[in-house]
Amino acid sequence: MANVIYSINGPVIKVRNTKDFSMMEMVYVGENHLMGEVIAVNDKETTIQVYESTTGLKPNEPVVGTGDLLCATLGPGILKNIYDGIERPLKKIAEVDGAYIGAGSTFSAIDEEKLWDVKILVKVDDEVHEGMIFATCKETELIEHRSMIPLGVNGKIIEAKQDGQYNVNEVLVVVEDEKGIKHDVSLKQKWPIRNPRPINKREPLNTPLITGQRVLDTLFPIAKGGAAAVPGGFGAGKTMLQHAVAKWCDADIIVYVGCGERGNEMTQVLEEFSELVDPKSNKPLLDRTVLIANTSNMPVAAREASIYTGITLAEYYRDMGYHVAIMADSTSRWAEALRELSGRLEEMPAEEGYPAYLPSRIAQFYERAGYVHTLSDKEGSVSIIGAVSPQGGDFSEPVTQNTKRFVRCFWALDKSLAYARHYAAINWNQSYSEYIDDLSRWYDKNVAFDFNDLRSLIVYILHEETQLMEIVKLIGSDVLPDDQKLLLEVARVIRVGYLQQNAFHPDDMYVPFEKQYKMLKVIQYLYEACKPLIAKHIPVSSILKTGIFEEVIKMKYDVPNNDIALLDTYFNKIDEALAKVE
Repeated sequence: MANVIYSINGPVIKVRNTKDFSMMEMVYVGENHLMGEVIAVNDKETTIQVYESTTGLKPNEPVVGTGDLLCATLGPGILKNIYDGIERPLKKIAEVDGAYIGAGSTFSAIDEEKLWDVKILVKVDDEVHEGMIFATCKETELIEHRSMIPLGVNGKIIEAKQDGQYNVNEVLVVVEDEKGIKHDVSLKQKWPIRNPRPINKREPLNTPLITGQRVLDTLFPIAKGGAAAVPGGFGAGKTMLQHAVAKWCDADIIVYVGCGERGNEMTQVLEEFSELVDPKSNKPLLDRTVLIANTSNMPVAAREASIYTGITLAEYYRDMGYHVAIMADSTSRWAEALRELSGRLEEMPAEEGYPAYLPSRIAQFYERAGYVHTLSDKEGSVSIIGAVSPQGGDFSEPVTQNTKRFVRCFWALDKSLAYARHYAAINWNQSYSEYIDDLSRWYDKNVAFDFNDLRSLIVYILHEETQLMEIVKLIGSDVLPDDQKLLLEVARVIRVGYLQQNAFHPDDMYVPFEKQYKMLKVIQYLYEACKPLIAKHIPVSSILKTGIFEEVIKMKYDVPNNDIALLDTYFNKIDEALAKVE
């Protein structure tokens, strides 16, 4: 007897009196073969969430099992592509169905007809193991695609093709395992999106992900293989910050997941990414980027899957030996999808209506970050930067609070800073990074031994400024002693001249670490050079009249990134200016 739909509740459907389906099995629902996944099974009924719109679906339409889990298709051709939440190529769909995805649209995630110029790295009688790289091809101008033996396949090669042009479905090698079973291996493979891909071992997180954004690299660094949360209300600049990090960070590959964002905002992302030029190679940034677009009007269940699709693609390229950064914008919309599905399943709600398993789902996502030793004996990493959109900018709501439990880097965006045109609008009092101690050796070796001391000085000055501003707001700055007035002025230099960046200025949109360090040295020298004058009871107002504070603030514009040595001249400028103070 065929399995048919019994009830329909939005994206949730039920099938009565069947034991044909297994948990997490992928199924096709209805006459149009809508893609779905089994999420609950008991002896009376099976519950399925459908990843497409169920409009027009009727009871008694057939439900067909596949016997497989929901998988991502992996192989050359992923980069430069734009997918929906279940890895359907939106460009191909647009050519056939127009602006909206047709019901039951089935397109291969990668082009199955395109010929790739493949170099075979193995030969007959070679012993191979799962995860081993057996072939390479040039996927884009920037990235070499390294095809791996599928997981679970180990043995000896009994057939191998020569170098040449092949599509993703052609068998390139045949592996015979110890039981005598033959396995055909092509450029294409599949992997269940909810299962982390296996690794040899995790490595310690002791290398920073350099972003070129001074407030991040100096005060709140993230390690390669780390996880960061970017919470902020509407208009605080989450997407802008993620764009900047995607463009400038020293990751090899970027995976951008637009999860439940507004359609016009995703359109802007797609247009911007297609126009951006990779600063390292002067090639299109899209050559090392994959975009997953799941807008707010797309089916809610697919929004829940999009996060897992993105992290699976990131792990695939990590296993080739690349450093991958995944931008999830935003995990709050993903959590809302969980809440809606949970409500339709009539589960007991927890805080603010979210399901009780919200923390474990957030943990499952962020725990897939890491710096690893891969099965192919290479080092790779997945760094996760997840935006959080708390309603009304309230950081005490469940998604933000649970995310804080599982990330070690918290970049709290401040709407008041954003409206004051302070970019990046990261609140230095609410943000933190727990990677600083892990990265200290890297700074000592690759930057300078006193970098951590400089950073501590900056943090101290900003903290003291916050305390003093409480007094200033009550009774004004005139009552403060000159040493505290000096600290407030140096804090202004740090805020305006160092932490604030201009995303449109060619020398300030991205700042190399060497320049960041030398700018800090100049600010430290200015502070230390002014202290003896204050000790001689020279008023701060006299020091300010020299204009040296304004000149130090403008050094971020006046010193180009290709001539950082110019910063060394500022020490003499400070000495000359302060020598004139009477």
